Amino acid sequence: MTDRQKEHGGEPPHGTHVVRDGSPDAPPLLLIHGSGAAGGCWDPMVPALARRHHVIRVDLPGCGNSPPARSYAVPSQAGQVAALLDSLGLRRVPVVGHSSGGYVATALAELRPELVRSLTLISTGPSMAALSPQPLPLRVLLGPPFGRLLWALRSDTWIRGGIRATTAGPVEVPDGLVAGVRGISYGTFRRVLRANEAYIAERTVPERLAALGTGVPVLVVFGASDPRWDPASARRYEAVPGARIEMLPGVGHIPPLEAPGATGELLLAFVTSGAEAS
Repeated sequence: MTDRQKEHGGEPPHGTHVVRDGSPDAPPLLLIHGSGAAGGCWDPMVPALARRHHVIRVDLPGCGNSPPARSYAVPSQAGQVAALLDSLGLRRVPVVGHSSGGYVATALAELRPELVRSLTLISTGPSMAALSPQPLPLRVLLGPPFGRLLWALRSDTWIRGGIRATTAGPVEVPDGLVAGVRGISYGTFRRVLRANEAYIAERTVPERLAALGTGVPVLVVFGASDPRWDPASARRYEAVPGARIEMLPGVGHIPPLEAPGATGELLLAFVTSGAEAS
């Protein structure tokens, strides 16, 4: 538990690593990172968000400073997030997921709808059919036969290069994110990827969101130059009643790093409008 957690109170379940910013009396806002990342991916956005919200960042199982789990199935990860919110006594929280963190956010709304006020999905691929051919550095680093060996030999420079391979231009990679990525084992990462694929192969994200009904407002944010998921696939979320879709020009797969100001403004406006409507 961090010093900020001790100050705000609450004991995270299962050793889950949590960092909280902003006043504990402010409206809560939960941020969930994607696979191969950690809570540090939100660093550039947090100062602006924390001026208005109690910002809660979680490291998912086996990522960053959170311990491994027996299962990395998306619903199981969502169950751990639900246990965290229960431990904090929180309900009706706006939930934000980046990339596959959007799958965990969606599964959380499926599993425990009373915990979720709204969903914001940032660069969350709707189905496997939307996956673009991956950048060469990522294919070499993540796949056989060399992936496991290269993973063990990663330097901070390599980690930064792998992250930048998914952006549309030069970007500053926070030290906290690099440290968080270093904490992920190759085996864990491969298991997480397989679990993500299984989740969206069983049912696409737009289908899952549509089944939730209109009680959970949805915002979808995509970089118009995302090299990981076909940016045009964002339109598949039009099947979700009432969903808002926002495209960020010149932005790749990681809007929280590439365009933290624009991404934060969209998020704050959406969360605020949802609070006023409820």
